[in-house]
Amino acid sequence: MLAIRANRLFDGVNVVEGDRLTVLVDGGVVEAVTDGPPPSGADVIDLGAGTLLPGLIDAHVHLAFDATPDTVGALAVGDDILLDRMRAAAAATLDAGVTTARDLGDRGYLSLRVRAESAADPRRGPRLLVSGPPVTSVGGHCWFLGGEVKGSDAVRAAVRERAARGVDVVKVVVTGGRLTEGSHPHEVQFGAAELDAVTDEAARHGLPVTGHCHAADGIAAAVAAGFGGIEHCTFVTAESIFVDPLLLEAMVTAGTRVTLTLGTVGPAAAVDHGGDDPRRVAMHDALRRVATSGVPVACASDAGCGPGKPHGSLAYAVEAMTGLGLPAQRALRAVTSGAAEVCGLGDRVGRIAPGYAADLLAVHGDPLTRPAALRRVAAVFRDGQRVR
Repeated sequence: MLAIRANRLFDGVNVVEGDRLTVLVDGGVVEAVTDGPPPSGADVIDLGAGTLLPGLIDAHVHLAFDATPDTVGALAVGDDILLDRMRAAAAATLDAGVTTARDLGDRGYLSLRVRAESAADPRRGPRLLVSGPPVTSVGGHCWFLGGEVKGSDAVRAAVRERAARGVDVVKVVVTGGRLTEGSHPHEVQFGAAELDAVTDEAARHGLPVTGHCHAADGIAAAVAAGFGGIEHCTFVTAESIFVDPLLLEAMVTAGTRVTLTLGTVGPAAAVDHGGDDPRRVAMHDALRRVATSGVPVACASDAGCGPGKPHGSLAYAVEAMTGLGLPAQRALRAVTSGAAEVCGLGDRVGRIAPGYAADLLAVHGDPLTRPAALRRVAAVFRDGQRVR
């Protein structure tokens, strides 16, 4: 048995009170949390004055993207080179304390190989959920990843292919995005019949569906089609940003799971924090309304998509979420228990509680008072195995 001790503990939902807290781990699973001495014969790891919390969950990453100014151009390499980059990205993600990640767009299903490798050896990366190439329109956002389709029959065929390959989730690019030349976030790429075909075919194969949705109209279309998840959820229009309260209420009623992609590193962070830019202020207000609406929310990095989004940058997303005016405890839930719920893993990871995987992160300092403490990693455990 392993006994891991720390001065502070956040269990994924609440702060656990105690003078000297101990997490007991057996067989890669949390057995108990106590404030008493470790049992006789246990292997003790004392983390001192740090904070222990569940391993973080990044619900939206792209291991195939290299976080450079020319992310798309950098994909012009062979699969062997790209696969090695993805392996390095997975390792960097784990080093930052992310023990579970959801890859929502690769090329050639390479993420399935990385998923298998990290499952076989926890030191190589986080446990992964993967979508393979995102389903997109012909010439649409992220077309260069190979998931272009047109028409309901092609959409169904694409879902069947992903099911046969063994993906964990179907990712559909419902609206445009900034990464693709000629694509615009406020534009919707698919009609209602095609979106209905996605959810119908995915249900036949027992697969959840999540949609890249910036446009307000795209969010409405995905919700109407029964998408279980919405990525980004920025409610942009051609002229402005508008959060329809009736649509948000419908999302709450349907239990639509939302992943907010936040946070940037370096010079881009100044822009991300808004300042006095009216559109950025409106965006922050929209995201705050979504985060406090009652829908299940994950806070994610969208790692790989540009210079401000390096792999392993989820801590900056947490800081950005508190920058919206939300309490640090709520932001931490959005990268632990809340993110687990969004990813469909709420009964396995995201909490420090009996029966949950012993995926743990120890940091120097207290992220509940200063979220930047998440960047000061002291130790990382995956399935009870210390990997950093």
